[in-house]
Amino acid sequence: MGYMKTGNIKNFLLAIIITGFWVLPAMAAKNQGTIMVPANFSQLAEQAKTGVVNIQTVKTIQGGGRVFQHFFGSPFGGGKEGMERFFSPFPNQRPQSRKEKSLGSGFIISKDGYIVTNNHVIQDADQIKVILHDDKEYDAQIIGSDPMTDLALIKIDAKKLEPLKFGSSSNAKVGSWVVAIGSPFGLEQTVTAGIISAKGRIIGSGPYDDFIQTDASINPGNSGGPLLNLEGEVIGINTAIIKSGQGIGFAIPSDLATGIIDQLTESKQVSRGWMGVAIQNVTKELAEYYGIKETSGVYVAKVYEENPADRAGIKTGDVIVMINGRRINTSRDLTVTIANLKVKETIKVKLIRRGKEKIVAVTLGKRPDQNPEILATNDGYDTFGFMFKQVDDAIAQKLGYPVGIKGLILTKIKPDSPASRSGVRVGDLLIELNHKKVAKASEYQNYLGKLEKEDLVQLLFRRGNSHVFVVQFKKD
Repeated sequence: MGYMKTGNIKNFLLAIIITGFWVLPAMAAKNQGTIMVPANFSQLAEQAKTGVVNIQTVKTIQGGGRVFQHFFGSPFGGGKEGMERFFSPFPNQRPQSRKEKSLGSGFIISKDGYIVTNNHVIQDADQIKVILHDDKEYDAQIIGSDPMTDLALIKIDAKKLEPLKFGSSSNAKVGSWVVAIGSPFGLEQTVTAGIISAKGRIIGSGPYDDFIQTDASINPGNSGGPLLNLEGEVIGINTAIIKSGQGIGFAIPSDLATGIIDQLTESKQVSRGWMGVAIQNVTKELAEYYGIKETSGVYVAKVYEENPADRAGIKTGDVIVMINGRRINTSRDLTVTIANLKVKETIKVKLIRRGKEKIVAVTLGKRPDQNPEILATNDGYDTFGFMFKQVDDAIAQKLGYPVGIKGLILTKIKPDSPASRSGVRVGDLLIELNHKKVAKASEYQNYLGKLEKEDLVQLLFRRGNSHVFVVQFKKD
């Protein structure tokens, strides 16, 4: 066997390396299909930049507001140390309000100025400013928002804009290249690239979690910006990061977002389908008991009276296995499927009752938390300027109330409203209205609706374990 000279060896290895880079894609194409590895993303970035905007907001923050949002607005929870800041050590001193600026991103979806962003970017904003790629600035108005999916639609008074197009998130594959464009830390038109790391992620932010996970660099300020495929189509809306993790970001899939955006465009609000059942996943024991071949399906733990499922004849103990021909494996499958269907739409529900299959037609109603009778105004505040959330055991424990307590937790107070002058604070618990127990938002609105103009409204609140107090208003 002969020996190569040192210079020849280097040239030989270099040839192997160069050949390897050219041959590998060809081999992959032969065995697995073409693998697209872009040389760079400059052309895509150039094409997409005209459709991406920077969003700047100014909002009034009430004392304690940031802490409450930390617990209820973040999917990653909050520490016990922040709880002490819920209640001022000076009970009679009202919390001071302040102006706070924030940054976010968005993208244009129509030539006449409709823009998609996250709800948390524009929520409660007193002023919204949109800055285009060419530094032109516009004031924006909120068309509508959907806190449950963290989506919002805003509009600027502009013409001949260059919108981005939506692609299908369901067609996007794990491992495929994606590009994120936005304004992290206020740095406009920042382009980052990565791959889709996973799909269908549940991060605990709400009942409709179905996030795309990506390792494309996403930071504060990217919220609301687009996640693009290599064709420049929007397949996701960047919305969340994990504070303790680097290179882990989440985007709302486009297939979920487009339906929400269509509703916001048409009616400025989102209506979701509703069956009226309490459900849980089918366990191995339940599957054996009900004669189900596989451990899948959704067990109906309760049917709410006078709701669609009740009217259709669904009963407690039924196991739902299919909706309109689509397999239902988990409670989340059922929740997301029904929520994406239209109100008053009639669906075919395949279920198992005592070991026998049965098909039931259900005409969907409107999900109660989307019912306009529950919220007195479009922005979620009642006539006095309060915004409530029904208390549950998890919230009660965080706020120091006894487990099992009933009532409505005060989540927000509208600036310069009667509520803001009442001395009530975020975290207080409403338990009675004019000596009538209040356990649900619908009860509260029903009681208010029966009162006449100028009638006295007395609200009994509880603060902490023992302190109770009454505030009074006259109905407008």
